[in-house]
Amino acid sequence: MSPTSQAILGAWSIGLWPALGLALSALIYLRGWRVLTRVNPERFPGWRAGAFVAGLGALAVAVASPLDALSGFLLSAHMVQHLLLMSVAAPLLLLGAPLLPLLRGLPRTWAHDGLGPFLSSPTLRRWGHRVTHPILGWLALLGGLCFWHVPAAFELALRSPGWHEVEHATFFLGSLLFWWPVIRPFPSRPVWPLWTVPLYLLAADLVNSALCAILAFSERVLYPTYAAAPRLFGTSALSDQASAGVIMWVPGSIAFLIPATVVAIQFLSSGQRLMQPIRPGSPLPVRPSPPRLSRRFDLLNVPILGRLLQAAIFRRIAQGAMLLLALAVIIDGFRGPAGASANLAGVLPWTFGRSLAVLALLAAGNAFCFACPFLLPRTLVRRLGLARLEWPRRLRTKWLAVALLGSFFWAYEVFDLWNRPQATALLVMAYFVIVAGVDAVFRGASFCKYICPIGQFNFVTSLVSPLEVQVRTPDVCATCRTHDCLRGNATQKGCELELYLPRKAGNLDCTFCLDCVRACPHDNIGLLAVAPAAELRRDPVRSSLGRLSRRRDLAVLALVIVFSAFTGAAAMTVPVTEWIASASFGDRPGSRSVVVTLLFAVTTGLLPVLGLTLAAGAGRRWSGAPVSVRDLSCRLALALIPLGAAMWAAHLLFHLLTAASALGPVWQRVAPGGLSLGLDLSLRPETVLSLQTLLLGGGLLLSLYTGWRIACDCMRRSSRSLRLMLPWALLATLLYGFGLWSLLQPMPLRGLMEIPLTR
Repeated sequence: MSPTSQAILGAWSIGLWPALGLALSALIYLRGWRVLTRVNPERFPGWRAGAFVAGLGALAVAVASPLDALSGFLLSAHMVQHLLLMSVAAPLLLLGAPLLPLLRGLPRTWAHDGLGPFLSSPTLRRWGHRVTHPILGWLALLGGLCFWHVPAAFELALRSPGWHEVEHATFFLGSLLFWWPVIRPFPSRPVWPLWTVPLYLLAADLVNSALCAILAFSERVLYPTYAAAPRLFGTSALSDQASAGVIMWVPGSIAFLIPATVVAIQFLSSGQRLMQPIRPGSPLPVRPSPPRLSRRFDLLNVPILGRLLQAAIFRRIAQGAMLLLALAVIIDGFRGPAGASANLAGVLPWTFGRSLAVLALLAAGNAFCFACPFLLPRTLVRRLGLARLEWPRRLRTKWLAVALLGSFFWAYEVFDLWNRPQATALLVMAYFVIVAGVDAVFRGASFCKYICPIGQFNFVTSLVSPLEVQVRTPDVCATCRTHDCLRGNATQKGCELELYLPRKAGNLDCTFCLDCVRACPHDNIGLLAVAPAAELRRDPVRSSLGRLSRRRDLAVLALVIVFSAFTGAAAMTVPVTEWIASASFGDRPGSRSVVVTLLFAVTTGLLPVLGLTLAAGAGRRWSGAPVSVRDLSCRLALALIPLGAAMWAAHLLFHLLTAASALGPVWQRVAPGGLSLGLDLSLRPETVLSLQTLLLGGGLLLSLYTGWRIACDCMRRSSRSLRLMLPWALLATLLYGFGLWSLLQPMPLRGLMEIPLTR
């Protein structure tokens, strides 16, 4: 180690007055806390004192440790300083509820006679209410963060010790104002209701992610001081800048997402939703009765759009349009150029079809199955009257679909389907043949329910959709005797997937065909708004599915879909592709296929099942839950679906936004002289990455909340529920971290670019 490095690492310096201030603050707080904890131990437990003292310690480490000396040489050290000030010291101090302990710790005459009249002033209270307003706190932190990272301002702080202290004071005081509406230290009064806090934090995370992306992916050194500084620990100025961006990004995002999750759980677990905070002296609120289903948003009641969706001819038109696109893919796949970037079979299904289908699933539901082109040939074959057999009872599970879907994810990587237009065309043709063949022999929608890999992916992912086919008023169904929604009638067939609407829960096995809507004689079925993943939190007996806690096939299907999202995204990154190349046996044929096969077998088979089983077993043992490991594993596997769906959306959004312009030239070649698409959805890489991070963070929050509700459903006490959930929550958080790492890596646009896109 160089003498410079040794000197910096040994540099602990703090001025006399700052040291006295920190020590005196700790003594005054502890003196006041000791008195208050005797009077009200529940309000001022020991952990609050520990949080306050730890906050003072973090403040001292940030400004007086070797970090302060290192910050002049390494931008990454400077970012650690900022992180300690903004995301550690400030929230820990507020968690100590410092107002009353500091006041009570002062001598009585000082507090009563000196500060008492001042603190009781209406003017001071009014200004305090304004200063701690969420909008001011949000602007204070994020505005200061953006301002001080402008190169001119940052360089000023590096050159001038005085301005450097002003920079730190801006971050620290702005963080106190920012975290105030989140922590709400006693006895402050909240300005906004509790449900706004997660949105407040996610909005801050979005700005923080955009700023970090600029640092992490800039191709030049933004701050000249670090370019000219002596290099320490063998790092270059550019790599140090990238490390600083990652340090501020990952721990910074976690600092926003963890409290957002905690607050969301507190809010959604309470009965006082969408209510204003209770004011002193105000009457106790009456818990509102649950809204009637008929008052929820119903997409089928929207003018024009609702009528179109209910019309059978509209679905046929949508299927016909998709059929024409499928035929174009088949024809161009066989007759068009061999390069994927110039062929419809390379661009349309893999870049656009998958991306738009997943985004539609998250936004509105199973739109692809509604317009599925493979059902039109099946409808024609059905008119031959050959479908007389029942699907074999032993095969009425999802195990066949699990095998087919897993095989597709594997084959996509091993055989480079994205880069083989003819193979894509053959796959589409095979789909048409198999659908028509199966449903020409077996009654019902056997292919959709038990075989179709695309359908199973859509069924599982649509559990996160905000829309669901449901009955509008349950009392009407209770008096119905014909059950036309299931059985059909003389003019309209019923549900081919055997879903009885009054006992249907969630979107599993629902193709959004709306046959039940047209068959219902009471007009009592709609596309109603639901809380995303709400039906995963309960475990009722569901029509045609039974209890999900007993369905290991559905749990494994969910695991394959979730972990394939992370494996597929990571497999496209430069570090993983280089590792696969190095692990292969030279140029031997098939060596890469062996490595990819082993990778997929471990990451989508062995690790998910083993990790989930261990997490469920540890949680059950720690909490003493009266539920079997099998049942708990099945339910917690489904709780990972929001995180997996978010990863799929984040990964495919990257392809959609960065490769959308590829469709224009292909379309011009296929339809010369036709309408020019002029499609350009390209955004700046840091903007795309910010959207991806926001999606992935939202998926983690929803998964953690779903897991919490499942734990509460298994246990009565919150402390036991937390113990039951924690091992699984650790697994979900690790998965989130791996996904975030994958998004941060350079990723080539397969079939469209030869040079990796550095984001």
